[in-house]
Amino acid sequence: MKKTVSILVLVLGLIVASCGDGNHKREGKPKVLVFSKTVGWEHKSIPAGIAAIQKLGGEQGFEVDATKDSELFNEENLKQYSAVIFLSTTLNVLDAKQEAAFERYIQAGGGYVGIHAAADTEYDWGWYTKLVGAQFRSHPKGTPEADFIVTDKNFGATEFFTDSVWHRSDEIYNYNKLNPDVHVVMTVDESTYEGGTNGDYHPFAWYHEFDGGRAFYTGAGHTDETFSEDLFLKHLLGGINYAIGKNEVLDYSKATTQIPPDVDRFTKKQLSVGEFFEPTEMAVLPNNDVLIAQRRGQIALYNDATQELKEIASLDVYFKTLNTLGVNAEEGLMGLQKDPDFATNNWIYLYYSPTGDKWVNRLSRFQYKDGVFDLASEQVILDVDSQREICCHTGGSIAFGPDKLLYLSTGDNSTPFNEKGVKYVSNGFAPLNDIPGHEQYDVRRASGNTNDLRGKIIRLKINEDGSYDIPAGNLFAEGTEKTRPEIYTMGHRNPYRISVDQKTSALYWGEVGPDAREDKLDTRGPRGYDEMNRATEAGNFGWPLFIADNKPYVDYDYETGESGITFDPQKPINDSKNNTGLRELPPAKGAYIYYPYVDSKEFPEVGSGGRNAMAGPTYYSDLYPNGGGLPDYFDGKTIIYDWMRGWMKAVTFFDDGTFNKMEPFASDIKVNSLIDMEMGPNGRVYLLEYGSGWFTQNENSGLSYIEYNGGNRPPVIDDMIVDHTSGKLPLTVNAKVDARDREDDAISYVWNLGDGETKETTEPQISHTFATAGEYRISVEVKDAKGDVAMSDVISVVAGNSRPEVAITLNDGTAIFEKGVPVKYEVKATDADGDVIDPENIFVSVDYLESFDEQNMSLGHQQVSAAVMGKALTQGMDCKTCHKEASPSIGPNYKAVADKYKNDKKAKSYLQKKIVAGGGGVWGEVVMPAHPNITQDETRQVVEYIMSLADTAEKLKSLPASGSIVPKPTKDDKVMVITASYTDKGQEGTIPLTGMKTVVLKEKGADKTE
Repeated sequence: MKKTVSILVLVLGLIVASCGDGNHKREGKPKVLVFSKTVGWEHKSIPAGIAAIQKLGGEQGFEVDATKDSELFNEENLKQYSAVIFLSTTLNVLDAKQEAAFERYIQAGGGYVGIHAAADTEYDWGWYTKLVGAQFRSHPKGTPEADFIVTDKNFGATEFFTDSVWHRSDEIYNYNKLNPDVHVVMTVDESTYEGGTNGDYHPFAWYHEFDGGRAFYTGAGHTDETFSEDLFLKHLLGGINYAIGKNEVLDYSKATTQIPPDVDRFTKKQLSVGEFFEPTEMAVLPNNDVLIAQRRGQIALYNDATQELKEIASLDVYFKTLNTLGVNAEEGLMGLQKDPDFATNNWIYLYYSPTGDKWVNRLSRFQYKDGVFDLASEQVILDVDSQREICCHTGGSIAFGPDKLLYLSTGDNSTPFNEKGVKYVSNGFAPLNDIPGHEQYDVRRASGNTNDLRGKIIRLKINEDGSYDIPAGNLFAEGTEKTRPEIYTMGHRNPYRISVDQKTSALYWGEVGPDAREDKLDTRGPRGYDEMNRATEAGNFGWPLFIADNKPYVDYDYETGESGITFDPQKPINDSKNNTGLRELPPAKGAYIYYPYVDSKEFPEVGSGGRNAMAGPTYYSDLYPNGGGLPDYFDGKTIIYDWMRGWMKAVTFFDDGTFNKMEPFASDIKVNSLIDMEMGPNGRVYLLEYGSGWFTQNENSGLSYIEYNGGNRPPVIDDMIVDHTSGKLPLTVNAKVDARDREDDAISYVWNLGDGETKETTEPQISHTFATAGEYRISVEVKDAKGDVAMSDVISVVAGNSRPEVAITLNDGTAIFEKGVPVKYEVKATDADGDVIDPENIFVSVDYLESFDEQNMSLGHQQVSAAVMGKALTQGMDCKTCHKEASPSIGPNYKAVADKYKNDKKAKSYLQKKIVAGGGGVWGEVVMPAHPNITQDETRQVVEYIMSLADTAEKLKSLPASGSIVPKPTKDDKVMVITASYTDKGQEGTIPLTGMKTVVLKEKGADKTE
């Protein structure tokens, strides 16, 4: 019996072994996938390449699939292939999930072949660069003839060569970032053609084992003719056979890369909106309260328990120039951070600009306990000299490392703009003007000065009494002549937000870069770049002599306009007359990410447009209770963000600290000028948004945190449509919702019809008839089988009143305009209910634009007549019983309200809330009724009307209902837009309604497709 059992166990073991991934050969022929998606240059030889590989497969016994569809890069599809061939792909061809799936494929034992432009692919994916073996740098024109040298004949892609020299023509790439671990089997002799830049050793074809798989690359394959070249086809076949290997089943148990979480699992949990006035930096306290610094000196507290925001302290700070007009000073309260031991010592650190005659920015700490911020407890730690009455660049971010060392960033305190009234200026390049009296235009006096604390990241060990010591490993040892020992890193322009890895002490910062729009490498230097930087040791990061990956500037004489030497990053020299530090600086270090205003080939993920690089935290789930607020996929990844572009990215580094890749982080979340990102004690990622306007209070400023849902997700509502939103009684409407469940659960629909009635359906539509006049707000709740719910937007339906119709007639019947040539028009309004048209309620406006977006224009011009609509609403609601426009009533008249609040920036928001909530005591004892059912848009329109009555208010005047307009476009305007609206007076029991019409005229001669 024991013998029988043993045999059964052995047989079962063999069966399991034969079925397990990676332990046996695949059944049938090997299969390869040829992938040829291009985002940049598309090689005309791709079809010939596909045909050639298919022919090879037919002859040599492997199957070939070909695609440009990156959606096929998923685990289920890729596992069927023994090798994947990137055939002259270009730029970013895979998204983050597809990249992860391909990494897992290679780690499971898959094979890769790269042909020609495969090296011109995925520049910001370091893993891929190592896999393919190099990055394309450049190539000489055409397809020169050259000698290709076979360096290893003991490999399948070269073993058939009878000569060590293969003389042929091709497009020959020069390479960057050659992987030293590849085995090179062929080089190209640069002496046999012109245009090579790799020197005496110019690899051209190679192979290697990488991350569990096999990879082969050849630089050949540019032309159609290549793919009919017998030697090349043998060369390619040898590489394909190497990538196929033993044609084994892939073993995904060896894959280590995780698939990124779905972006729709992230939401923004809003804590405060529209209540900040230039927030700068925050600190999340151990009890989840949040302290927020505001540039003009105020410190706000968000109380997590009460969910209230209030001001708890106000410093007297220098935040605007006192004697210099037209300059936006950026000083004030710039940084705030809690002590690592705040729970026991209650210290809060601030970096601010004290008022007075002493021009410094000051690092101090204060006691904050039991809701009281004690300004009298200040301990001054460090003063940083600053030149005031100028703009710009303050830095000001404070962070602590896991060793409790304090890091403080400071800006270069220099003017980046062109100096007025002089002949030779910076033009957006590095300001290097050391002519006496022009100090603010010389950054070498600050960032490049080893004896100055500006343009630096300072590192200090704070003692118990508030003094500080210099930690070991700073850039200059104490006592070194012409240096400041506080400096950890130098060569910064504006390191505005910094962070420190709480496990490794790696320092991260975003560097806000200069504005030059194009390279002038021979005379001035490179165009402007923003940077993302990382330091694991002290160093010089280049500014103002270098930028990006150590692209050098050119010395420039501001007296003669002559260009001098190009600076050397290995031996930077600061010979400015304003330099009080060392002349020879430490060698410069480059950024790990850098990007200009335009699209970046090296880092396409960052997009284009305005730039403002910021560094966020590095996440580790094991630092927080219950694993923190993000999935462990983000362990070890550093979050970066851009204030201007509105994106957040997660960056992965290799074990040696070099850049691997970046990917979108919570990309479904919209942020409004994100100025700070901080980890809370429970592992939540907190967001502080400055808002979209500069130097002002913004309605879209805010405090929030990111919430991650790793379980069942509620349904998604893509759209809801109601076929009639107004009309005579009885009014029948048909509503339809477009909804889906992300887990494919069955969903049901609960309709709120606005008249107190709800109906549940299993179908996504409903029909309903309103018999009584009124405004009804229709919405639907979509429920999945697990009980999670999504709510639709509310659509307002007015029964008993028809929306008026507006028509605009152009007398000549054309949709063309010409500057200075009158355009005749006529506006007419009609009302289906038969009401007499009131000409006072017709509003006509004209606008000029560079181009026309119908959706955005309709949204924008609805606000043109907001005051007209608001006036009509006050007459149609119960407002008229308590308020008049200018005459007395039991409540204040609207003009008095407008005059009272005309200079209050918060007035509109306050009045909107007052209309909804009602109340009394401001104007008298009579309590004004609440309007809980009024929409936010309706309150906005009412407030626009009220505030338009103030004497100082900007009056929006309507054009006549008919007449002519003499077009007055600016230089870039190609579109003229005439918009007309009419607001009726409403019917019994209903609100007024507005009809609108827009006519678009294009400039004579403008592109008709624009």
